[in-house]
Amino acid sequence: MPGTSPGMTGCERTGLVPAIHAGQHPPMKGGWVYIMTNRANGTLYVGVTSNLSRRAWEHREGLIDGFTKQYGLKLLVYYEWHDDIRAAIQREKNIKHWSRAWKVRLILDFNPDWRDRYADLA
Repeated sequence: MPGTSPGMTGCERTGLVPAIHAGQHPPMKGGWVYIMTNRANGTLYVGVTSNLSRRAWEHREGLIDGFTKQYGLKLLVYYEWHDDIRAAIQREKNIKHWSRAWKVRLILDFNPDWRDRYADLA
């Protein structure tokens, strides 16, 4: 075939990507899954963000209208890092479907005293 090298595959000649590679994407920037509350064993909010210190500060200052502002959820009691934001988003969705008891167990394993962990971020 004109304009091709003998070692080129059909995909290389046509510029097409084999289907086996079609679903692969490079990793995206990471993200945090976190839980906010108003007091020990209080109301819980599960969220995801790429910038945990900024997002926790926004919750603490009441800058975000909605659930966390309505219920005064200002204490950061749990967080975990994921290298890919898509994994963090999926983890957030999974945790949101958990029972309250499972969420409380997650917090207690990480933070048995329900201490506000915001200061740990600095």
